[in-house]
Amino acid sequence: MGPLKPNLIELVLGLVCFLSVFAIMAKVLVPRIGKTLGEREAATEGALERAEEVRLEAQRVRDRYLAELSAARHEALKIRQAAHEEGVALLAVVRAEGQKVRDELVAASSVQLEADRVIAEAELREGVLALATELAGRILGEPLTDVERNRTIADEFFADVDARAATTN
Repeated sequence: MGPLKPNLIELVLGLVCFLSVFAIMAKVLVPRIGKTLGEREAATEGALERAEEVRLEAQRVRDRYLAELSAARHEALKIRQAAHEEGVALLAVVRAEGQKVRDELVAASSVQLEADRVIAEAELREGVLALATELAGRILGEPLTDVERNRTIADEFFADVDARAATTN
């Protein structure tokens, strides 16, 4: 016998064993394998669907977040712009108020300075009149008691000095 001439009994017995194992596998194992593969496929399909749903939900949340972030940036820009404009306006008001106070101080100081100058000039003229009267009295050897006459002479002198000062300026 050899490989080209098989034994008929062994061939039939092998064929019967093969068909019985094939029938058992076809009736018992193939449905179980098909059921397991179907369950795995369903689980995979379900997982893919859930993953797609989660991805879409994440995309919606991201879009909402970006929209809120954009709105927040826009609002912050508006607030910053309003604060800048308010600061500029406030600065202008403070500068105007400072300028007004400075002008008032300058005007008040000018008035006070002029008043002090007039008072000092009057006191100086009185002092000069007193000293001139005393000096004239010493030169003459007797005190000069006519105050009105002395004042008239001194006023004429000072008027002459003021007129000369006005023409030189």
